[in-house]
Amino acid sequence: MKYGIALFPSKQVQDIANSYRKRYDPHYALIPPHVTLKEAFEADEDHIEEVVQKLSNVAKNTQPFSLMINKLSTFSPVTNTIYMKVEPADGLMDLHQKLHQSDIPNGQTFSFVPHITIAQKLSDDEHSDVYGSLRMISHEFEETIDRFQLLYQLENGSWTVYETFRLGKG
Repeated sequence: MKYGIALFPSKQVQDIANSYRKRYDPHYALIPPHVTLKEAFEADEDHIEEVVQKLSNVAKNTQPFSLMINKLSTFSPVTNTIYMKVEPADGLMDLHQKLHQSDIPNGQTFSFVPHITIAQKLSDDEHSDVYGSLRMISHEFEETIDRFQLLYQLENGSWTVYETFRLGKG
């Protein structure tokens, strides 16, 4: 089965992200707005309990942290993806690093750029138009993150929460 690790921002941030995703993100129905902490990896039922234990230890040894979003950005010209830029604050980077040092399957394909995707798979012209208009809007949020989620992918391609891990909790 395919698993991934993510954190979900507040409902307020998700609502704003979804207002764009409905139109510009073909994955809108597959997963709520999120920050990917660890890319998808394969694990069988026997191994996933070991992963859950490791994630529980990471959560216990990580304190809640501030998540700051301050603008929109894009991965262009690599891909026509537009996202809400999440500041790489110490707490977030610490959590990401712990998740990649804890023997959880799957290496890292891309360097970690914390973000919440709001548009992807756009044509070049569409990307230019959408990014040009959206970047004029102020997108500044700050909130406390006190949990992250282990997700698994269903047969229809959508993702659902397998388990939630609260930060700093034994």
